Amino acid sequence: MDTVYVHGLTVETVIGIFDWEREIKQKVVLNIEMAVDISPSAATEDIDRTVSYKDVSDRLTQFVQASEFLLVETMAEEIAALVLAEFPVPFVRIKLGKPDAIANAKDVGVIIERGQKPA
Repeated sequence: MDTVYVHGLTVETVIGIFDWEREIKQKVVLNIEMAVDISPSAATEDIDRTVSYKDVSDRLTQFVQASEFLLVETMAEEIAALVLAEFPVPFVRIKLGKPDAIANAKDVGVIIERGQKPA
């Protein structure tokens, strides 16, 4: 299986457990890796035979901007569920970072891997 990815997708949203965090927008950074067989699109140069990283980026930007989560863990789970439900991929890996959350750290967050549930 091949990988289509988007790294460093930066979106502002309401995220956090503290009262002050609920009143502002903070930056989150997404890295998404999706299992995709790219051979059909490579053979035909047909964008409709692969997963468009632009479509994924646009959809996730819209979703995250409109969301208000307390935990990055919940946001990551919801993003993974959305990707698996709306795009033809059997597996997704999400790295969700919250830069500037810890004074002396460049970034903190979670990494999750999820796959389609067996039928």
